[in-house]
Amino acid sequence: MKNNLLFISLFFACSLCFAQKPPVTNCSAPEAGQFDFWLGEWDAFYSDTLKPAYNKIVKPYDNCVIEENFYDPNTEFKGKSVSAYNSKTKKWQQTWVDNQGAYIALTGEFKDSKMQLNNEIMKADGKKILQRMLFYNISKESFDWSWEASTDDGKTWTVNWKIHYVRKK
Repeated sequence: MKNNLLFISLFFACSLCFAQKPPVTNCSAPEAGQFDFWLGEWDAFYSDTLKPAYNKIVKPYDNCVIEENFYDPNTEFKGKSVSAYNSKTKKWQQTWVDNQGAYIALTGEFKDSKMQLNNEIMKADGKKILQRMLFYNISKESFDWSWEASTDDGKTWTVNWKIHYVRKK
């Protein structure tokens, strides 16, 4: 009888353990969908050209990663980024690489209807440069993107590249 009571007690205790909600992971956090506006295929128009570059954004690895595949046929420039939401830091993390040897690691967040990813570099002369990537004017069919830099600790920003994205039909 004692063994039966022990078994029943353990059974109910274990069933309560399994009935609890699973912990929130990077992929299941509500914020993990903040970059979904970017999914799809896009024509990417630089402000100084009429011929678009192309960007295809997918969400592989069980919908846990945003993967970008950028190609500009005008210059043969190719690049790829992977982005993921980190539920521990409550920030997005992105890594960019391209066929010119660039490697950029960025961290940021979606706030005030904009996705902003940031990094900081140190020039050979010891001067700090802040860099940021902004996604803004976001709608279902288009958005604007800019790559900006600041040499005065973020007081002023210079736009280095601006691209207008239009969803491919």
